[in-house]
Amino acid sequence: MARDPAFVLRYLAEVEELAEDVLAARQQIVDLDVKRNRNREALRALHKDPEPGGKAMVCFGSTFVELPKAKTEEMLQKDQEHLDEEINNLRKELRVKVNRLFEAQGKPELKGFNLNPMTAEEMKLINRILEG
Repeated sequence: MARDPAFVLRYLAEVEELAEDVLAARQQIVDLDVKRNRNREALRALHKDPEPGGKAMVCFGSTFVELPKAKTEEMLQKDQEHLDEEINNLRKELRVKVNRLFEAQGKPELKGFNLNPMTAEEMKLINRILEG
């Protein structure tokens, strides 16, 4: 049975577009994770500095600005929270995009892909139950 070439072309274009969305989302997560790690390193360096009330040089684009360490730490912490939130949102969207891609390819949905990690409270309760 011969397929319509226009149908096959549309199908391949749709699958390709969905795959590109998945790859773009994954790359964006990696890029944000790199930025989050750099912020974490900067926060750690600020905590290790023996002079707590001093100033820190902060780079904004191509300009360096000297700010109080407390303000710099606060800005980095807010940026970390924003990055964590954005990464989590992208991961949730990635699950949906991967499922759409698998559906378009005629593959079954991934099992266990929609699992969420346990919270610290849930882990404490499980450890308490296991200990007796």
